[in-house]
Amino acid sequence: MDTGVVVVLLVLILVALVALIVVVLRRRPPAAPPAPSGMPRDPFEAADLPAGDPRAIKAGDMVEYLGVRYFVRGSLRIREGGFTWAEHLLDADTAAGEKVWISVEEDPDLEVVWWTGREIGDLKPDAKLIEVDGVSYRRDEHGTATYESEGTTGVGVQGQVEYVDYEGPGGRYLSFERYGGGTWELGTGEKVPAGTMTIYPGS
Repeated sequence: MDTGVVVVLLVLILVALVALIVVVLRRRPPAAPPAPSGMPRDPFEAADLPAGDPRAIKAGDMVEYLGVRYFVRGSLRIREGGFTWAEHLLDADTAAGEKVWISVEEDPDLEVVWWTGREIGDLKPDAKLIEVDGVSYRRDEHGTATYESEGTTGVGVQGQVEYVDYEGPGGRYLSFERYGGGTWELGTGEKVPAGTMTIYPGS
């Protein structure tokens, strides 16, 4: 057989094989999507954030916020009916040793509020509107909850806390609390933007 004819036959066979492969691949059913694994997850879930999960804060941890580091001295685990939240006492790692509180709750989204105690003066939690430092706060919630204390908090190991919460503009809050029927304490709060606070777990 002539060499040229052999080459032509080989080329034709090769073209036929390529055409056959293309047809087979086109007829193959598309791959099924991967099966979902459990419940759908929130892509912004706090546990996945590099700054740490505020819901896991406990006595002995360290928190960094606005360039200042704070030690978590103690925590209050608070429950009212089926609703739970936490409040943590922080001690600044500075010469002044400023003490502040943060609250962590889900309702339903995770919310962290930075609280600073202030003199109550003649303010009482009995008005619908209260103005403090030029900011007007509207009464939002009032209730009585039970708490359990961990570490150093300045209150008993367990007991009751009454609270009256006010909400202001721009993520600002005002809160009255009294433990075990004692005197009212007052604090002003500001919402902590996600990712601005870094948590260092203690040992």
